[in-house]
Amino acid sequence: MSAGGILKNTAVVGAMTALSRVLGLVREMLQSRFIGAGWEQSAFTLAFAIPNMARKLFGEGALTAAFVPIFKGELATENMESARRLARAVMSMSLLMLGAAVALGVCGITAALGLDAATSPRAILILKLTRILLPYMIFICGAAFGMGVLNAMGRFAAASLMPCLLNVFWIGALASLAFCGEMELSVRVQRVSWAILLAGSAQMAFMFWCMKRRGLTPGFTFRGWGDAKTRLVWKNTAIAAMGAGAVQINQMLDQVLGQLASPWAAGVIGYAERLMDLPLGVIGVAFGTVLLPTFAGHFAKDDVAGARQALVASVDKMLFVMIPAAAGLGVLAPEVTRVIYEGKAFDALATTRVARAVACYAIGLGFFGIQKSLVPWFQAQGDMKTPLAVSVKAVCLNAVLNILAVAFLPVDWKHVGLAASTVVCAGWSCLLLGFAARRRNGSLGFLALIRPVGNTCLASAAMGAALVFARSPLADFTAGRGWGAPLSSIAQLAALIALGGAVYFSAILVLRRALPSRRR
Repeated sequence: MSAGGILKNTAVVGAMTALSRVLGLVREMLQSRFIGAGWEQSAFTLAFAIPNMARKLFGEGALTAAFVPIFKGELATENMESARRLARAVMSMSLLMLGAAVALGVCGITAALGLDAATSPRAILILKLTRILLPYMIFICGAAFGMGVLNAMGRFAAASLMPCLLNVFWIGALASLAFCGEMELSVRVQRVSWAILLAGSAQMAFMFWCMKRRGLTPGFTFRGWGDAKTRLVWKNTAIAAMGAGAVQINQMLDQVLGQLASPWAAGVIGYAERLMDLPLGVIGVAFGTVLLPTFAGHFAKDDVAGARQALVASVDKMLFVMIPAAAGLGVLAPEVTRVIYEGKAFDALATTRVARAVACYAIGLGFFGIQKSLVPWFQAQGDMKTPLAVSVKAVCLNAVLNILAVAFLPVDWKHVGLAASTVVCAGWSCLLLGFAARRRNGSLGFLALIRPVGNTCLASAAMGAALVFARSPLADFTAGRGWGAPLSSIAQLAALIALGGAVYFSAILVLRRALPSRRR
């Protein structure tokens, strides 16, 4: 796939993902107001992390990474019947294993609740929410596998639209809480959990329908389970799952340590991560989604130069957005958090706590995006061991830094330490992956990025400085209009975003004329 094709498909994925992220933003605005940032939200965050972990392991993570290159190879040889058999066999096996795991988990939690093994209200709520959300693993993993199939077939739009369904159901459940008066927060989060479960069934049904339209009708089968290529998929999945599992264990450790740091820390970190999902999901995930099948196609033809060109072009365009986004979010974290979250159950103290984490996470936006571009480089070559080794090293470093943060930082800053640890580990992972890719395939051509990325950094610094100087005068101006606090906050943020965008693009134009870049 050419650089133009990558950008076109990335634009499609980015547009659909942007719609999903906007809906997610609406969802989070409602969640913060109707649920708040207390221990109920933390319990929900921890319970929802379990099916999310399964999704990243067996859905869009390890299984997809192992399956797509082999499936893409079958499509390249125009052996559609073999591709169908491979897809059905892998899907059948994965859904059967997940179904068994969910059944055991639900039975175990039900038994624990019946024996009153959990005595605290928070522990009981975590178990109840986990029992509701466990079956979501089956639905979302089936849907995510369907996304991988469609992406490998070059059909990115439908797969990227699928996450919107979750947000639609979720928003509907939250909107219904406006009519529920004095309903307890613990009951509210259970209602949201049931809506997520229903959304999962809709997501999987939609993906299966899209697959059928493309000539690959889903269905349970025992055929092809012993085929060599099916075994290769599961062998690579096992290796990739160790790496993905290390990352998920890392995230679960963050959640557990967040619970130990303070009752509200896990929920606060969750809100901060949602804000990061907007730029990272639209740009970083879009490029990562397109690059795996793109790299797989190049490496299937032994076209390392084409893969290298695709990687450099993608990182260049991605950083052109991610670096200014990091600068803007880092400076405007309090304003953004206040406008999106603050109100009703989400007070000013919660805003301060979330804004601190957002500012810290913003530093790592570029690292997160580069990491999502480098990991598919190895996966497309069938190399699952290198990302695994890097993930294990990152997990060990993250665990040490997290424990130090929880042990030694003040209570209101422990969650910031957890966020900082994630950023440090992302940067370190990028370095390790970059050096490993160079050893494997030679120079990646990143030297060509020095000038354009340098221009981007300078323009972003100018934008950040302008925002710092303008925020107080704009705050005074909007507060003096008599518009009320919510409208004044929105007006101030809108003006700052407009100013930041104008300064950034003006600086880019000046720098390009003064220092012509190699950007194409």
